[in-house]
Amino acid sequence: MPQLKKEDIKQEVFDLYDDYAHNRLSRRDFMQRLSAYAGGAVTVPALMSFLMPNYQDRIQVKPGDPRITETYVDYPSSKGGGTIKALLCMPKGNTQRLGGVVVVHENRGLNPHIEDVCRRAALAGFVSLAPDALSPLGGYPGTDDEGREMQSKRDRDEMLEDFIAAAAFLQQHDSCNGKVGVVGFCFGGWVSNMMAVRLPDIKAAVPFYGGQPTAENVPKIHAPLQLHYAELDTRVNEGWPAYEQALKANHKEYTMYMYTDANHGFHNDTTPRFDPEAAQLAWQRTVDFFKEKLGPTSDTPSRP
Repeated sequence: MPQLKKEDIKQEVFDLYDDYAHNRLSRRDFMQRLSAYAGGAVTVPALMSFLMPNYQDRIQVKPGDPRITETYVDYPSSKGGGTIKALLCMPKGNTQRLGGVVVVHENRGLNPHIEDVCRRAALAGFVSLAPDALSPLGGYPGTDDEGREMQSKRDRDEMLEDFIAAAAFLQQHDSCNGKVGVVGFCFGGWVSNMMAVRLPDIKAAVPFYGGQPTAENVPKIHAPLQLHYAELDTRVNEGWPAYEQALKANHKEYTMYMYTDANHGFHNDTTPRFDPEAAQLAWQRTVDFFKEKLGPTSDTPSRP
């Protein structure tokens, strides 16, 4: 069987995957529509396998990396008296209070890729926290298909409250200097925008291809924004012009980057939508932005 390459795949296939990944197509309908793009040795199962995330081979910073300290913690959920499980990471041997970064997952729970991003944030010099919004339902189940199904059963506004609670938890953590930012992807991008709306003391918000708040909510934003969009992500991009107009009208601090020929999910290096050049540039911009906005005000040691 020939090895499929990204350049061999029509854009319509990536658009179909986007519909499938966002629950607009069932698995059966997705496979049925993929059949129109199969032929010869390129079978529907081969296309499916090519499009699915590869967590085994694509993780950049693996669990147990000696450069960081990582542990799972629990903090109170916003609803029902339960707890939210989260991955907490920081540079190994750190003795100073660092800026805090909440890392918000996509619409499928805390999968291995988002845990990887949390570890990357720690390597960049932050104390990072990646919550699992599926905790009240038992946590990320091990596959993205099951994760999407589980997350669809939770109310997104309740999940937002759980991430808001994560910011408060991180802000008070012994290793945090009290300055907290948020970065999120897809669903997490919407959460990042909304945390900027809801939290007057959040210091920086970085939504990747995230849904936008309503114009009525924009005046509530106090955090500087750095927004990342993909040129081919027409679904999410539809909301940008109105959002930008509201940001300008309310004199908000923001920078938007549009990545040419990139698809929704371009930062996720476990799927073929990954765009290495755009992802590297976007992440470096994110790290530089957080260093500017969350840097320590002094060399105050971590709290005993």
